[in-house]
Amino acid sequence: MGDGCENIRAPSTAHFVLVHGACHGGWSWYKIRCLLEGAGQIVSCPDLSSSGTDPLDANTIFTFQHYNKPLDYILSTLPPGQKVILVGHSAGGHSVTEAIQNFPDKIQVAVFVGATMLRNGFQTEQDRIDDCTLASMLLRTCPVRALSGAVFPEGKDSDMVPRVYIKTLHDNVLSVAQQDVMIKRWPPSDVYSIDSDHCPMFSNPSHLFGLLLKVAAKIRNN
Repeated sequence: MGDGCENIRAPSTAHFVLVHGACHGGWSWYKIRCLLEGAGQIVSCPDLSSSGTDPLDANTIFTFQHYNKPLDYILSTLPPGQKVILVGHSAGGHSVTEAIQNFPDKIQVAVFVGATMLRNGFQTEQDRIDDCTLASMLLRTCPVRALSGAVFPEGKDSDMVPRVYIKTLHDNVLSVAQQDVMIKRWPPSDVYSIDSDHCPMFSNPSHLFGLLLKVAAKIRNN
């Protein structure tokens, strides 16, 4: 695919935290989880509040902070000095962004996979590019009020967290043009592309797996 990930050797053990998008759950990462664990990596796939197998009712989740609480718990309880590779898909990009603002010392690198990447969340109408995602992924009712209120104050040292964006080239939910706008407005350190629809964990898991290993190897060597 031109990303040089075909012959990437698995890095020494890293801890990947994979964050799902709206209306999905941790289950959506099952193919990537199996591939990463098979390569000797540690993987966590939390269900955000009212998502996946989490028993909470989406109609009771009114703030993004409540919605993101399971991810915050994972990061806040990491042992001292331990960092993770944090990966977000689709609306999971909001969860990654909030984590960057709140836990910059716990994140080795943040990876956005066809995801919303807005430095401070929904600040202006120009930021509201995720409505189509919320409307088109109704696998389980999502807390729309909480997601639409995703606004993040600037966190101390948040710019110290390197970011990587993986563009999904055949995306009918978050278009390539929308992805390019976000990349231009908040430039990441690296941009890769994957020949997939909106959900590369289903449509092209082997390439996504290779790119994630590439990110891990690069961070380890820096």
